[in-house]
Amino acid sequence: MNPPDLAAPDLAALPRLPRDAEGPVFAEPWQAQAFALTLRLHETGAFTWPEWAAALSAQLAGDPADDGARYYDHWVAALEGLVAGRRLAAPDELSARKAAWRDAYLRTPHGKPVEL
Repeated sequence: MNPPDLAAPDLAALPRLPRDAEGPVFAEPWQAQAFALTLRLHETGAFTWPEWAAALSAQLAGDPADDGARYYDHWVAALEGLVAGRRLAAPDELSARKAAWRDAYLRTPHGKPVEL
């Protein structure tokens, strides 16, 4: 792990980040949660901001046809890659958690919060 980084991350270093004049914008609550989790992991030293920007850039480069609609899908994939690569969580733990969330989502009535 890197030493904790309390400096504000350079959002301009992130390619194609959906934003407006006030900063990042999110179409869904899970996107904001993924963003916040990434910032928190960076702050605690799980990875440097340049490492994060490189991981996200690599994910985005793998899907040149994306018009931005899948930006946060790529964001989560990059985050999962860093988390697994840093051994913060094992790939099978990530798969189990994703399956649990998917099951919870499918059994949750429309308009209700998803609960595990």
